[in-house]
Amino acid sequence: MLSSLGKGIASASVGALLKHRGLKVSMLKFDPYINVDPGTMNPYQHGEVFVTEDGAETDLDLGHYERFVEINLSRYNNVTAGQIYSAVIEKERRGDYLGKTVQVIPHITEEIQERIKKVARKDKAQVVITEIGGTVGDIESLPFLEAIRQFRLRHGKQNTLFIHLTLLPYIPSSGELKTKPTQHSVGKLREIGIQPDLILCRTQIPLTKEAKSKISLFCNIEEKDVIQAIDVKNIYEVPLRFEKEGLTDNILRKLNLSFPKKNLGKWSRWVRKANNLKKEVKIAIVGKYIKMKDAYKSLNEALTHAGMANNVKVNSLWLEAEEIEKTPGEYLSSSKGILVPGGFGMRGIEGKIMAVRFARENKIPFLGICLGMQCAVIEFARNVANLKEANSTEFDPRTPHPVIDLLPEQRKTKIKGGTMRLGNYPCRLQINSFSYRAYKKRVIRERHRHRYEFNNKYREVLKKAGLRIAGIFPDKDLVEIIEIPSHPWFVATQFHPEFQSRPLLCHPLFRDFIRAAMKQ
Repeated sequence: MLSSLGKGIASASVGALLKHRGLKVSMLKFDPYINVDPGTMNPYQHGEVFVTEDGAETDLDLGHYERFVEINLSRYNNVTAGQIYSAVIEKERRGDYLGKTVQVIPHITEEIQERIKKVARKDKAQVVITEIGGTVGDIESLPFLEAIRQFRLRHGKQNTLFIHLTLLPYIPSSGELKTKPTQHSVGKLREIGIQPDLILCRTQIPLTKEAKSKISLFCNIEEKDVIQAIDVKNIYEVPLRFEKEGLTDNILRKLNLSFPKKNLGKWSRWVRKANNLKKEVKIAIVGKYIKMKDAYKSLNEALTHAGMANNVKVNSLWLEAEEIEKTPGEYLSSSKGILVPGGFGMRGIEGKIMAVRFARENKIPFLGICLGMQCAVIEFARNVANLKEANSTEFDPRTPHPVIDLLPEQRKTKIKGGTMRLGNYPCRLQINSFSYRAYKKRVIRERHRHRYEFNNKYREVLKKAGLRIAGIFPDKDLVEIIEIPSHPWFVATQFHPEFQSRPLLCHPLFRDFIRAAMKQ
């Protein structure tokens, strides 16, 4: 087990297969870092922060869980070491431990086990699939591994199952799959009392009979419990591959569960269609963290889903905002649509604003998300409404025209973690807007993650210049969506629509964005 191996996809795939058999499934991700959540972490270190409906900033794997298992998760489904230690220390301060010496074992490990049970109770789940992040052997992961060892001891082998995902490196020069890393990884687990019941082998080439036999012998596991997890070109193939390997039946047998096989035809047809799309459409994504594609994981998946809904493969052109500042046309002119996603900080802002201007002036379909929406407002204010030097107070506190400003409740906030506007909020759409045509309903709910907001003091002057306020958060009269009605398709949202897109039910804004791009 190691980071970035694909534990999230594997866990999500198992969840999807068990749910398809009729089981009530929930998911839980344990992250061994001390941060309370990933909200304050650099995207280059951690990747995307996935926001749940209830406003939790969580690991990107929760996005995989929601998309594959087709469930909405909450703050209870992502637990970090920081949260565990904080909870135990808080109990100690209250005197809950009645004078005992508070230790990793049993107090930290019991708190970890309680989080598994809490998810099962809250989600009324028959099965809780628990993924432990990090790498076997790392000191940070040890309390979590010890906790699941104890969990099996208390709840029995018939109620628990250990699945170990491991890497089988392929050495092209010798044409060999090497099993030694797997042997050592399983050896480490067995040292602390965990014997895997199933081993999923990540591999570039088909798992050979020889490699399977060797893993079986040295890892103390039957050959039928060594499962191939071969690389695929489409992550949504993984559940189908696992089903073909007999993984679902194997899991149900080991847990003494009996559920009838169900046809995966709908999922299978979607994957087959996705792998055989003939048409392509090029979309430019002008971002700040392009070198770390995981920073835009949900965005990339939403584009894939939208392409499928339009029978076209989305060819994403990833562009660093800083690089296009001098000659945006050179980079953007070949694209049929331009997307400016979210982010924080000053770096690359002018490049994003130039990308917005290029899309507006050249009538290229445009979708702005969060910071992308704020850049669209700044660009329109400067170049259409003639509010020279308009800006966000995030980038220029002294701007004469703060068209984007801090939310009032954010002004007194000094703590960074978990204090943004987070989670699901309603938005009322203007009839006959691009957004209303996409959603086909008046009130929608979408997920947010931001501190800065459209400044209502500039609403009338921008509307007179031709900007359409297409969506409003009615409780506080906050602008959620802006559009340019004279443009073929120009929509920018303060919220993050990508978090709610699913393979079999793509998000309507992404669907219509790709549809508009195809008309170019």
